[in-house]
Amino acid sequence: MDIPALWLRGLVIGFSIAAPVGPIGVLCIRRTLQGGRRLGLVSGLGAATADAVYGSLAAFGVSLVVSLLTQQQFLLRVVGGIFLCYLGIRAFFFSRPTDPTTQTPSTASLMQGYVSTFLLTLTNPMTILSFAAVFSGLGLATQGGDPQSAMAVVAGVFCGSALWWFTLSLIVSPLRGPLTTRGMVWINRVSGVVLLAFGVLALFHS
Repeated sequence: MDIPALWLRGLVIGFSIAAPVGPIGVLCIRRTLQGGRRLGLVSGLGAATADAVYGSLAAFGVSLVVSLLTQQQFLLRVVGGIFLCYLGIRAFFFSRPTDPTTQTPSTASLMQGYVSTFLLTLTNPMTILSFAAVFSGLGLATQGGDPQSAMAVVAGVFCGSALWWFTLSLIVSPLRGPLTTRGMVWINRVSGVVLLAFGVLALFHS
């Protein structure tokens, strides 16, 4: 199969796996409303990078790493669950209700947004399992075969995931206009409860 076709298949896979709204989606929506489109997009790119990492493991057929991550599902779920609980509690109790229309994210907050979603996505064992199942089912894992084809698929995965986060931030950012400081308080509270619920659910399933 030619490289553009492989890249396109990777694009569809990355978009499809990123699109379902879970804790990362809630986090990016809140950050977009609070800090603007750039903060939401950068946060989403952290998740897209983690998707590319897991996609590369699946595409290159690194079965030992996939097996190790699968065996460590309990630890990953616990770490991810605790992190989600922390983010939820911080959003609910400690986020300052500033005017969202005047707030500009700093370089430090952009970096923090990127790193936090990158690490949070990495702690989700279902991500690597999803990629492994899809790549295996479609015959896209190289198992030591053509690395150029694998790289095309991985690049497509990153672009597809990034496309979803760009679309989400683009849709959500106009909602900042009518938001007041009081409205941002409720956004923080609702997102805090949702993130905490995701965290407790992850700990329960672990």
